[in-house]
Amino acid sequence: MSFGHYAAAKHGVVGLMRTLAIELGEHMIRVNTVNPTSVDTDMIRNQAIYDLFGPDLPPRERTREVLAPRFAALNVMPVNWVDPVDVSNAVLFLASDEARYITGITLPVDAGLLVK
Repeated sequence: MSFGHYAAAKHGVVGLMRTLAIELGEHMIRVNTVNPTSVDTDMIRNQAIYDLFGPDLPPRERTREVLAPRFAALNVMPVNWVDPVDVSNAVLFLASDEARYITGITLPVDAGLLVK
């Protein structure tokens, strides 16, 4: 699989977030990122992603159902992907008063992907 461009962009966003958290903290502006695993959206529900995850399979077998276990293999928890509401809830938490002193963090909503 070819994820270099994706990894570089994600690291760039995290670096920018950390820098902004330092620069804006004195103004009580919090800056964080939410880092999900695969999210059940159109970003992963398309043939290009199925082709990326199943290059060893015949094209007609590169389907969501066939490739679901490969998505699940990315995670520690036995889920293929998370729902968009899981990511939204993390964002809502970070934007809430309950997170008023949380800044400069990456919040994984990743079913354990990062601990692998």
